[in-house]
Amino acid sequence: MSTVNKVLMAPDGPEFSQLVQGYWRLGSWDMDKQARLTFLKQHIEMGISTVDHAAIYDAGHCETLFGEALKLDPSIREQIEIVSKFGINGIASSHTEKRVSHYDCSKQGILASTENSLRRLGVEQLDALLVHRPDFLMDADQVAEAFNELKQSGKVKHFGVSNFTSSQFDLLQSRLPAALITNQVEFNPINFDVVADGTLDQLQQYRVRPMAWSCLAGGTIFSAQTPQAKRLRATLSELGEELGADSIDQVIYAWILKHPSNPVALLGTGNTKRVKDAANALTLKMNAEQWYRVWVASKGVNVP
Repeated sequence: MSTVNKVLMAPDGPEFSQLVQGYWRLGSWDMDKQARLTFLKQHIEMGISTVDHAAIYDAGHCETLFGEALKLDPSIREQIEIVSKFGINGIASSHTEKRVSHYDCSKQGILASTENSLRRLGVEQLDALLVHRPDFLMDADQVAEAFNELKQSGKVKHFGVSNFTSSQFDLLQSRLPAALITNQVEFNPINFDVVADGTLDQLQQYRVRPMAWSCLAGGTIFSAQTPQAKRLRATLSELGEELGADSIDQVIYAWILKHPSNPVALLGTGNTKRVKDAANALTLKMNAEQWYRVWVASKGVNVP
């Protein structure tokens, strides 16, 4: 089994594992506290030490479930890097007024969300805190004030963003004394707009690694009957034979990690075998022609 190495996320940033274990589906894994701890220890042994959370995941319940497992063996905290996110407010449960899901990047909203995440996780500090989605009402000065306060209090080590455009990234960065350490973005063979819209170009320019989410497109690549999905399955299977891969999952991870912005890839599975398979994908070496074969299969046309 391949060991997952740590990589520097930004010139002055933290080191994260090249594969990151996502916990957004933790509530559906049907694990008791001990099973959650066992799974955590198993992926740490593989070198996957970075874990990804968000305040919105199952309305905070995923962080609570993780915190319960961590409490069984507090020494594990020193072996992992915890990432969480803030800013998405779901529909309120109140029946007295109609509300819609919305974003909140106000200073007080950020501070309150972070305190709640720390409490649910049962830790005193986050290794990184990300803005989950761009808030169209974001006041960059307020976000900077909140980030500075969280940094000075020792509650958060580093800061980043998620799903930001390059201009939104630059706006927030212009107000911060320290560099943002990542932009967590969707990147998979069905949706890879970030390759062409300047998002990954900017990160490569700044030598900041993206965190790639939904690498397997939520399973769409495996189940959809669209012409695009069928083309992709055929091409990925062909490449799997050429590369000696055990599954097309591994080919997808190799395709994402081939990009010169040097992404780290998020895993969404709670199945230890699938986590091991993803780790083994790091040994696959894809060349440029093979990478573009996936591009052509997805687009249905040749490169210009």
